[in-house]
Order: sequence, then structure tokens, then C-alpha cells
Amino acid sequence: MGARTKARKRAADILFEAEQRGIDPLTLLADRVAVPHSEAAVPQYAVDIVEGVVAHRDRIDEVLETYSQGWTLDRMPAVDRALLRIGSWEVLFNDDVPDAVALDEAVDLAGDLSTDDSPAFVNGLLGRVKDLKPTLLA
Repeated sequence: MGARTKARKRAADILFEAEQRGIDPLTLLADRVAVPHSEAAVPQYAVDIVEGVVAHRDRIDEVLETYSQGWTLDRMPAVDRALLRIGSWEVLFNDDVPDAVALDEAVDLAGDLSTDDSPAFVNGLLGRVKDLKPTLLA
């Protein structure tokens, strides 16, 4: 597993945990950076992801809600929500990551962390976000 893949997984873990515990992701992130709860420190790219998702969360959630075709954010599995937010942030707001890589990474993590149906769902929704990117950022 590559360094950025590990960072994405760590960011997903933080976003998921914060949502489940009902706490601010940035507060949890600061706690994890100060006192890692695993053997490894939080990678800088995981910090960048969590901060980016939080900074753009309203827009990301609006896009996901608009294009998810029959699925509200509340109905999605929480892991899928975290992965979709990460993937959307990478596609829409992080020019350092090619869109295809962001999609592949989110789909792979969905396959590892979520339901059997999640990879196809994540792929379809993020593919739509990628295709509509020029109009979403206009």
C-alpha cells in the first residue's frame, strides 16, 4: 500500500470516527496528530485531506446530494460518505492528484472497507463528479 493510499485510509478513519462520535473532525485530527492512537503518526497528506474536506464540506455534500440519484447522504453507509467526501475533495479541489487516481483510490478503499455494492456506487458517483467538474467549479 502506497503512502498516499495509507494517508487516504487514515483520513477516512478520522472522518468516519468524528462523524460516529459527533465531534468536529478537526478536533479529532488535532488529537490524533498530538497523540497517535496507532503505531504510526498521522501522515501530512491525511491532515491535508481532512482539512480540505472540512473546508469544502458544504460544497462537497451539496454536489454529492445533487448527483447521487435517489440516495441522500444520510442513507449512505458512513464509510462511503467519508470516501466520497475524500474523493470529491481530490477531484474538485486538489490539483496535485489526477482525477482518475482519486477515483481508483476511493473505489479500492470502498472495496476494502465497505459493502459489496459500495465500489460500484462510489465509482458511479465520483465518475459523475469528475465528468461535471468543469461546470461544478464554474
